[in-house]
Amino acid sequence: MSLPLDLPIDPMLASAVDRIPDGPGFAHEPKWDGFRCIISRDGDRIALDGRGKKPLTPYFPEVVSALSSWLPDGAILDAELIVRAGQPGAQHLDWDALSARIHPAASRIALLSEQTPAELVCFDVLALDGADLTGLIWDERRDRLEAVFASAADRHRGAHLSAVMLDLAEAQRAFERFEGAGLDGVVSKPRDSLYLPGKRGWKKTKHSRTAEAVVIGYRIHKRGHGVGSLLLGLYDESGTLIPVGGIGAFSDVVRDQLIDELDPLVLRDAEGEPVTLDRPRSRFSKADAVQSVALRPELVVEVAFDQLQSARFRHAVSLLRFRPDRDASSCLLDQVERAPSYDLARVLTD
Repeated sequence: MSLPLDLPIDPMLASAVDRIPDGPGFAHEPKWDGFRCIISRDGDRIALDGRGKKPLTPYFPEVVSALSSWLPDGAILDAELIVRAGQPGAQHLDWDALSARIHPAASRIALLSEQTPAELVCFDVLALDGADLTGLIWDERRDRLEAVFASAADRHRGAHLSAVMLDLAEAQRAFERFEGAGLDGVVSKPRDSLYLPGKRGWKKTKHSRTAEAVVIGYRIHKRGHGVGSLLLGLYDESGTLIPVGGIGAFSDVVRDQLIDELDPLVLRDAEGEPVTLDRPRSRFSKADAVQSVALRPELVVEVAFDQLQSARFRHAVSLLRFRPDRDASSCLLDQVERAPSYDLARVLTD
């Protein structure tokens, strides 16, 4: 059966808002922290397409195999690829394990598909039985999606129908509870909205926190001069300075100013050359990648972030201000606010 939409297709997106929208006209869903994925079936061909139309099919053979048992021919669904970690009763999303699934070696892909299998959370349908459903309102598309899952109730292993909350108070409770399972907010969708590929017709509410961190180094910008990103650290309970992420959003003028301002803090060897930070090379590293310049851990910055996971800031971290009044030794990992633990299995079955 031929598909009614040309693939790959850009998924519908959400714009950021400060609070969860009120009113009966919205449906609220958990905001999953995984790989956005448009899944489709055209006869025997099953495809997984990510954001930016990146093909994901080769990296997740276990997902393709599972879809073959229940995804109807002529269907296109909007979903999120996730990997869960932790013991039963204390599971959470594992972004690092999910990211590691993108690997060039077929043998490694096969091994990881068994060790860290991915799952799908489905939340929209663009086509069924070869018919284009993007012109239907969200309520009608949700009904069709629920029908797909109901008809394959005993076969959709490794795939889940995303929870939906029509009540604002329930959505607020989910916003607070689900973060402990690794989710990063709530997506609110007008119930009368059509599916608009590539358009920001939905609303997303994400967690926002602040913390003080030590600037431990910087990377040169890809232009070849100026600061590309500031590298941050926090002290653990043993007094070890742990790298936790970085800040990369600066204007070109600020990038060049930072080079001069940070120069007095640059660590230098006996010959006066800057000391570089040791960081493991990944398969994505460029051969000519510029090393990171190490700084004396004295400069403190206040940053805004949404989540700290496995001692790393997730997503973008933004600079709020420099804190010359703060001592670097006060930037402790255990002082950063974290969400109370919440079992991911409960999110998937609620």
